[in-house]
Amino acid sequence: MSYQVLARKWRPRKFAELVGQEHVVRALTNALDTGRMHHAYLFTGTRGVGKTTIARIFAKSLNCERGESADPCGECAVCTAVDAGRFVDLLEIDAASNTGVDDVREVIENAQYAPARGRFKVYLVDEVHMLSKPAFNALLKTLEEPPPHVKFLLATTDPQKLPVTVLSRCLKFNLKRLLPEQISGQMRHILGAENIQYEDAAIGELARAADGSLRDGLSLLDQAIAYGGGSLQADDVRAMLGSVARGQVLGVLEALAVGDGTQLMDECARIASFSPDFGGVLDDLASVLHRIQLMQLVPGYRTEGDASDDSLLASLAERMGPEDVQLYYQIATGGRRDLSLAPDARTGFEMALLRMLAFRPQGGGDGSRAEQSAATSATPRAPAAPVRSAPSAPAAIERPAAIRTPESAPSRVEPAPVPQAPARTAPVLDANGLPNWDKMIDQAGLRGPLGQLAQNAALREREGQTLVLALQPIHMHLAVEPMVSQMEERVSQAMGERIRLRFVSDQGGGAETPAARAANARSAAQSAAEQSIEDDPLVQSLRREFGARVLPQSVKPFEQ
Repeated sequence: MSYQVLARKWRPRKFAELVGQEHVVRALTNALDTGRMHHAYLFTGTRGVGKTTIARIFAKSLNCERGESADPCGECAVCTAVDAGRFVDLLEIDAASNTGVDDVREVIENAQYAPARGRFKVYLVDEVHMLSKPAFNALLKTLEEPPPHVKFLLATTDPQKLPVTVLSRCLKFNLKRLLPEQISGQMRHILGAENIQYEDAAIGELARAADGSLRDGLSLLDQAIAYGGGSLQADDVRAMLGSVARGQVLGVLEALAVGDGTQLMDECARIASFSPDFGGVLDDLASVLHRIQLMQLVPGYRTEGDASDDSLLASLAERMGPEDVQLYYQIATGGRRDLSLAPDARTGFEMALLRMLAFRPQGGGDGSRAEQSAATSATPRAPAAPVRSAPSAPAAIERPAAIRTPESAPSRVEPAPVPQAPARTAPVLDANGLPNWDKMIDQAGLRGPLGQLAQNAALREREGQTLVLALQPIHMHLAVEPMVSQMEERVSQAMGERIRLRFVSDQGGGAETPAARAANARSAAQSAAEQSIEDDPLVQSLRREFGARVLPQSVKPFEQ
């Protein structure tokens, strides 16, 4: 008998075997048990999360010879035919290769005939967003009022491309990306049943590499088993994936924490010796920085998994400033995007790490968190003048920064000065008698993460000693402790009185924030710059004489 890949062999055949889609299973189970079934269902989600699998189980539930049920027997002729892919009343259509209106007309014509074997004729249309506009139009009427013996099950990875006329005729279920813990749990179950030896660290690597797709994870698992000669070892999996051990990433952060450039380059060389995917290493670095920031800013937070690393992460969380961690995270994600622009991947990786070593936010990130909270002022560790930005630096460091000099970098003893607002500065009031929030941000010295929170907030009203600030729902996650307390201290100093801050959700999105005004100003400046180029006589002459053209996005407004 030929070998059957794990993704097919372990494909769920009942709703109870599905992983991570409980919300969809519950809705479909209730519909089947009560007989309240819709005629058209739309399943959306990324690849490999169970869209077509759920559709096939649903088809079995409708046509099982033992009766309609959310728990098909799996043994009758209908159930076995569906599992084998040869049930005549389950018609699977690949919309990616059958996009034309003629293909849809054939479906519509055949839908009128009664099922050949089961109770229902089920049409499973995969990647339905690939249908052409005429094909959608031809399908609409039948989709809205199909014959009573027909059910439509549509699946897509890109629901935004579906016409609203189709969406309004379907019950929509959005399938979730699976968590690494869910994928690793299923892998352990399969490996135990297959009697294959494995290391937990190897499972963790594969689960993260699956990127939310169980099918991709099982395909990688098949590949890893073949690579390891029938067993699953962490070192083999890392070599196959081009990844590195978590300890290597922690070594990079340790070098950054002490500001040691030599140690940092040693860690780079050690990582490079594994011939890794440097983009993946930067992703791992960003993931660890995320966990460190949670330990710093969320009281009582404990990391999930890799418990042996907790003490190392806690040590790094104490020695790194929160603003340093924010900056390192943004440089890691920006460096990930810029790898394709570097002379080679290793150079781009090393430059991202050197950028972390060279820059730090003004007023934070130096020394331990305890030292930062104890010191209200200090001498900057580097004598260099502040810079606004550097051509090679990502947008994340286009804020006041100081360059770490080689002489001072290893020490990391004295914290950088925290911006202090002058005491009892009379606040500038706007037309409504409220403090001018744009000027308050400058007066209170709100920078870094505090500045990000302030820039995305709009001052709505004042209630006694409380300022009510509106945030759009997408920014409400920024208003957490200790960020709010720190901002209250800064604003109180600037206003010369004790002030409390209360953040409310701006559901309507009508509040104009400093960030929105700045974005509008940048957009206006960009439009003016592009128009200036269009009107330039020299540019027009070059177009006429030589057929020249202006490259899109190459025009930038002049910055003072």
